[in-house]
Amino acid sequence: MAKAKRRTLFNCKLAGFTYYDGPLAWEELKVGTKLTPVAEDNAHDPNAVALYYKDNLLGYIPRERNENVRVFIEMGHADIFDIRISRMSREEHPERQVDISVGICSEKA
Repeated sequence: MAKAKRRTLFNCKLAGFTYYDGPLAWEELKVGTKLTPVAEDNAHDPNAVALYYKDNLLGYIPRERNENVRVFIEMGHADIFDIRISRMSREEHPERQVDISVGICSEKA
């Protein structure tokens, strides 16, 4: 089987990390941890994309970056995304503790 090719679309902060299950899951998380994107009905952001690790809601793709990801998820292509933690730092301000890398893969990894 050919190795999946990954292309990074963008890097950003994980929005809302401290407001959800992020602090509870901190000890299990590391750089490279894969996150699952889920389109969410949200009164504050019609393009909301929640990011989960196992059953833990860790936060969201920031509003200014989520529209295209949301479109592909709604079209049934959530499996092309490869979203991973790219940086973690407990010393940072709580809303800047976790960065993510949003990429796409040519084949399922």
